[in-house]
Amino acid sequence: MRLTAHQARELFGMARVATLATVSAAGQPHVVPVTFATDGDFVYTAVDAKPKSTRDLARLRNLRANTRVAVLADHYDDDWSALWWARADGEASIVEDLATVTGPVRLLAGRYRQYQDSPPEGPLVIVRVLRWTGWSAS
Repeated sequence: MRLTAHQARELFGMARVATLATVSAAGQPHVVPVTFATDGDFVYTAVDAKPKSTRDLARLRNLRANTRVAVLADHYDDDWSALWWARADGEASIVEDLATVTGPVRLLAGRYRQYQDSPPEGPLVIVRVLRWTGWSAS
């Protein structure tokens, strides 16, 4: 069944990981799993200290070229009556200096113990959600 915006936002916020979808300047789609926090109609995700092959991440290059994004959270269960997905479509911005956005960093640390010990170094991606959608089997 189709979820209301409120229901989609609630389920999305309960997920532990989501998938960020961006599009390159050449129109190439790119998806990557992200940790995140929500606050109303905002989704926050940060570049953290997990090993990466480069700091010049495709998601950041893509966002500099095209700010439109989708962030998808979902739940799978062998009991298909428990399936759901929720998506946040919006406009993203990049904040390089995390000292200017302590609230979102605190929200991330509240969700993920690892960020309490090793706060994300940034940059931070802020998604202003323009539309919440979703579906649930029950």
